[in-house]
Amino acid sequence: MMHNQASLQETKQHGAVRFPFNLYPCTIPGDFPQVALHWQESMELVFVKRGSGLVQMGTAAYPAHTGDIFVFSPGTLHALRQKEGCSMEYENIIFDLELLGGAGDLCAEKYLLPLQSGRLELSGILNKKDGCYQEAAACLREAEDANRTKLPGYELLIKGALFRFLAILMAQGKQLPASETADTMRLKQVLQWISVHYGTKLHVADAANICQCSSSHFMRWFKKMTGQRFTAFLNEYRLNAAAEALRTTEDTVLSISEQCGFDNLSYFNRAFKTRYLMTPREYRRK
Repeated sequence: MMHNQASLQETKQHGAVRFPFNLYPCTIPGDFPQVALHWQESMELVFVKRGSGLVQMGTAAYPAHTGDIFVFSPGTLHALRQKEGCSMEYENIIFDLELLGGAGDLCAEKYLLPLQSGRLELSGILNKKDGCYQEAAACLREAEDANRTKLPGYELLIKGALFRFLAILMAQGKQLPASETADTMRLKQVLQWISVHYGTKLHVADAANICQCSSSHFMRWFKKMTGQRFTAFLNEYRLNAAAEALRTTEDTVLSISEQCGFDNLSYFNRAFKTRYLMTPREYRRK
C-alpha cells in the first residue's frame, strides 16, 4: 500500500539523530517540477548553484539566481518552483538548531531558542550585492566540503561553519521580528487539512469552512496567499504524491491514482503527462 504523503509540515529526520544535519543537491525540474508550499521545524538554506527559478517565502515570490542564498527559519512557509524555460540547481542544507546548542547554553538561550520558537527570524535572501555575502557563502561552501569529504572532525567543521553563518546574519542586522500572522496560521491549517484528506473528494466549501468564510472569499484569499488557485494547488499536490508513490511503491498506476484522489484513470494519465512530460509508467521506469 502507498504511504500517505508527508504532512505539509515536514517531519522527516535530516541526518543522524545525534547529528541532525544534511545536504541535498537538487535540480528543478530535473529531480521534481517543484517543491510544494510547506514548513518544517528545522532551519533550511537553499544555495543556488546554477540557473534560475522562483522561491516563495510566506506569501511573496522572489526570482532566484545563481549564487543566491535563501534562509528559512523554523515555521516559515516556503516553496520552490520552476521559472518557465529555465532550470535551477541548488544545495538544500537542512539542520536542527539543537545541533548548535542545548539547554543551559548562552547561545541557545539568546539566539537559537528564539529562532526555534518563532520569536526571532533571520532575513530570507542573501545575494552578491550584500556586503556580508562573500563571507556567508564561504561558510556554506566550507560546510559542503566537510560534508563531502567526511574527514576526522568534519562534524566540528560543519558546526563551526553554521555558527559563523548565523553570526554573520545577526551582525548584519538580518534578524527580523517573527512574521507569523493570523493569515499564515490559517493557511497552515488548510495545508495540513489537504495533506490528510487529499486522497478523498475535496470541495472549496470544505476548505472555506476551516477559515470560517465564504467559498468566494476563500478562493480570493488562497490565491493571494499562495499564488495559485485552490484547485490548481490541490491538483499539483496530488500529482506530487502520485510521483512519490511511483518512485517508492509497487502499487499499480490505477491504485495510486485512486489513493491520490483521482477518480478517472484517463484524466490522471493526461494530467501526469502534462506535469512530468511522461506517462506514469514511463516515470516509474526512468
